[in-house]
Amino acid sequence: MSTFAQWAPAALALVLVISPGVWRLSRNVITIAHEGGHALVALLTGRRLSGIKLHSDTSGVTVSRGRPTGLGMVLTAFAGYVTPSLLGLGAAALVVAGNTRPLLWATVVLLGLMLVMIRNVFGVLSVVVTGGVVFVVSWYAAADVQAAFGLFVAWFLLLGGVRPVGELQAKRARRQAPGSDADQLGRLTGVPGLLWVFVFGVVALGCLFLGGRMLLPPLWEGVADLVAG
Repeated sequence: MSTFAQWAPAALALVLVISPGVWRLSRNVITIAHEGGHALVALLTGRRLSGIKLHSDTSGVTVSRGRPTGLGMVLTAFAGYVTPSLLGLGAAALVVAGNTRPLLWATVVLLGLMLVMIRNVFGVLSVVVTGGVVFVVSWYAAADVQAAFGLFVAWFLLLGGVRPVGELQAKRARRQAPGSDADQLGRLTGVPGLLWVFVFGVVALGCLFLGGRMLLPPLWEGVADLVAG
């Protein structure tokens, strides 16, 4: 892979995350991962999943039935903000190991399973478009394009997992998010919502650091090759 192909996915992901206008659109992918995390943990902890809605303002809601308190509810509420970053870390590990195509196929399968639980038109459109893009790349693109796309997916999830945590606290500071995941966790556990935001941030930044360490060495090697050349 050329040096440009190594750097371009990281640069593109950064632009999509830090550009306000573009982020308004690209954030929908992070919302899909966020709500998917709620849904998966709800199922794993024995809760009954009722449905998922994704909205055009990039918000979302996952409804599950079960005990309103307890460990299962705590884990379900906790999962949303950390899932994009954890998925990014897993994607980075797969890409570095040369398993980009399995990563793309797994993504298509997970999005397909999530689609079954979507309960609104915008949500269906978001998941179908996202899954369609990944499917086209996984099925038709050349190996080097798939590798570059896999790098982009990993970087976007890692970087995109950080910004929503800051946005969450900004909304909480303005008292615009009384029902946020952090505040739900505060009510469930007695631990202040601000501390939960801090934990979300630690997980997101930790995944970015670890994923970056995996993805950056080949990039720096490419720079070294250019300098040596």
